[in-house]
Amino acid sequence: MSEPPFDDDQHRISRRMVIAAAAALAVPIAGYGDAVSQDATKVARMPDTKSTWPHGARLAVSFSLMFEAGGQPISGAGGVIPDPIQQGLPDLPTNAFFEYGVYEGIPRILDLFDKHKIKISSFMIGHAVDKAPDLAREIVKRGHEAAAHGRTWENSYALDPEAERRFIADGVASIEKATGQKPVGWNAYWMRNSPRTLDILQSLGFVYHIDEPSRDEPFIVPLKGGEFVTIPYTFHLNDIVSFPFVGWDAAAYEQALRDEFDQLYEEGSHRRRMMVVSLHDRISGHANRVRSLDRFLTYARSKPDVWFARKDEIARWALSTRSVSPIIERGPPTITGLPGSAA
Repeated sequence: MSEPPFDDDQHRISRRMVIAAAAALAVPIAGYGDAVSQDATKVARMPDTKSTWPHGARLAVSFSLMFEAGGQPISGAGGVIPDPIQQGLPDLPTNAFFEYGVYEGIPRILDLFDKHKIKISSFMIGHAVDKAPDLAREIVKRGHEAAAHGRTWENSYALDPEAERRFIADGVASIEKATGQKPVGWNAYWMRNSPRTLDILQSLGFVYHIDEPSRDEPFIVPLKGGEFVTIPYTFHLNDIVSFPFVGWDAAAYEQALRDEFDQLYEEGSHRRRMMVVSLHDRISGHANRVRSLDRFLTYARSKPDVWFARKDEIARWALSTRSVSPIIERGPPTITGLPGSAA
């Protein structure tokens, strides 16, 4: 007697496949084509011979939302005004520019992703969360991942080991206090970590980081304390790079998103591919930019076999499918120049 299939509107999945996948993947599915579920035990399955993603998807798409407003220094933070403020005075318009992310940007972006039934990963500055804990809670309440972005919006790579550990742990504590969720993902200020950062992250319970733009798929780096996942970043699809404010071209941005999607979707027919897009609260949350994202998401969700996922989901999936996840053995960063365990 054959097993009754489980129908998710695009695939018919057997109960045996569902049970096997549930043991390997204990995180919710973020979004998948037109069929969306928050219960991975109902819809996930191990990849078939043509795919290494859940559902047999040919492409994973993941969005990051940087929650930074309130974590910046009150004087000297980068913004839209090219002339730097003098004498260390508070940069009032720049700080107000950051606050746009809290008042308008994040709420608008959350509504957009609700509309498309997509879950994302939000990298949060500890001090930003301290100043707007209700917003941090709202992000998690809507099903998104709370990930860590440091205590403040500034470099930490030059700190001594104990100070760097506190810098990371303090941000984690703020996020956990506000949201009840302990971060497992990390993003440094401008992606710049110290040679020992990954070891510190692993000792604090992190599972992955995004501070490396070297591939178009997740991979595993063995550290002293065990395996650690890299979910690669992209400079070219970071909105800070895409929107230089002077001469911003909405049509060009939309076309860049489509071209990236189409190329990776095509390659995904024969290898594991992932598209990542980074959004900032005060940049992508503006009304006209959300319209650009809305049109792209409508386009991307019209395609079959796409997995819209949080980064913690991707990291755990990579660990659960080690046989097809690249494992990169590296020496100390002081020798290789790449993230790994310190000497």
